[in-house]
Amino acid sequence: MNPCSRSSASSQTRVYVWELAVRVAHWLIVLALVVLSVTGYYIYRPFVISVGRASYVMGTMRFTHVVAGFVFLAFVLLRIYWMFRGNRWAHWDQFVPTRRKRWKDLVETTRFYSFLRWRPVPNIGHNALAGAAYSVVYALALVEILTGLALYSHILGNPSLAFLAGWLARLIDIQYLREIHFLVMFAFWMFFLHHIYSSMLISAEEKMGVMESIFSGYKFVSDDLREHMVSAVNTDQETPSDL
Repeated sequence: MNPCSRSSASSQTRVYVWELAVRVAHWLIVLALVVLSVTGYYIYRPFVISVGRASYVMGTMRFTHVVAGFVFLAFVLLRIYWMFRGNRWAHWDQFVPTRRKRWKDLVETTRFYSFLRWRPVPNIGHNALAGAAYSVVYALALVEILTGLALYSHILGNPSLAFLAGWLARLIDIQYLREIHFLVMFAFWMFFLHHIYSSMLISAEEKMGVMESIFSGYKFVSDDLREHMVSAVNTDQETPSDL
């Protein structure tokens, strides 16, 4: 059972939502994406001119890009694994709506972002729209990983890499793989900008400590919402042990 304790704030409960594995994966994926974006853009279009025989900027950028790529791969896989291993807020059904309640949540949250609803739908974990958006992001991450491994295999000629992703270069021309790999980076950054905006908006509206929770793991949940979620969990015949 995850720890919950009474907060000093009136009518609120401190709930442990984001486990350590989720938080570590989140921040290392973000860091890897920043490094991959800078080095990847340089590889695509060099913006630093090396001076002197000792300078080998492209080689350094490529090496850094490959290392960051494998860090990205490792923690994306960890996060996918944690969708089956973690608590109910990390679970895969938070990303793929499988129940009528989640579909209704998705519609109502879309109405909120479209200025057709005054208040956001109360949720302890991800709302259904955010979960669906994360599903698309993880699908893009898998595209980025496969195209990256295919490009690396094309250069390295390693049999293991060729087995994992070399087949992709036989289906799609290597130049198109490079373009796909490059363009997906911009999709990540468009999501990143919206993610920051929506997180700040929901944090201000719900006052549950959304922004702080990705560091501490805890949110501050009103007693009414907690009781409502326990009731909903029991109705759906799921375990309420995480609430």
